Amino acid sequence: MLLDNNSLRSNNKLLTALPKSDFEHLAPHLELVSLTSGQSIYEAEEPIKYIYFPETAIISLLCIMNNGSSVEVGLVSNEGMVGIPVILGDNITTLNAIVQVPGNALRIDADTVKTEFDRGEAIQDLLLCYVKTIYLEVSQCAACNRLHTLEERLSRWLLTVADRLHSDEFPLTQEFISHMLGVRRSGVTVAASTLSKSGMINYHRGNIKILNREALEASSCECYQVIRNEYARLLDNSPQHHCD
Repeated sequence: MLLDNNSLRSNNKLLTALPKSDFEHLAPHLELVSLTSGQSIYEAEEPIKYIYFPETAIISLLCIMNNGSSVEVGLVSNEGMVGIPVILGDNITTLNAIVQVPGNALRIDADTVKTEFDRGEAIQDLLLCYVKTIYLEVSQCAACNRLHTLEERLSRWLLTVADRLHSDEFPLTQEFISHMLGVRRSGVTVAASTLSKSGMINYHRGNIKILNREALEASSCECYQVIRNEYARLLDNSPQHHCD
């Protein structure tokens, strides 16, 4: 369903950070789509036809090895977009993009976004700042995966998902989490059990509920706050402040 003149609005924070005139250039081309859990948005080395601005869905960016093992290198919800290579002059991605939490997204033809981006002005500034934020997130996660314990990483990841969903309760299986964190399912079971026994979370049949957010934040590594602060800065009220 395409947005019409009476529905020029979005729940995507990146789009709402645009000046009204820039958003109105994009709005007639935005299509509201429903994404299902596990749905593949992109596969590595394939052309990008559409850019997605999630509204209620969450999309994981995965690096998948030849042996089938994978690790999450980025998480995109209503604070961002999926399809960065397009605005950087390429239409091929090296990552897989898979729907982690089902929901809605606004989809737009990749060529349209590139045309608007090349016009410059606020949309170009904002999207380049978003690229910088994603770069920081990927770099921080790479360091986190190497230097921090699985319990710290799981705490960070659960907090991030909760922030993106604006909910302390969400559906996630241990198998899915193991793929996202690039570890064995047995490792996730042990780490989740530790958090559960400490009263931080409740995990039952693929459903996770954060019971003690303050304790979970204390259990997490510093990477959670670093990434959270960067996104807050990106989505500050004034576009001119995004990349300061």
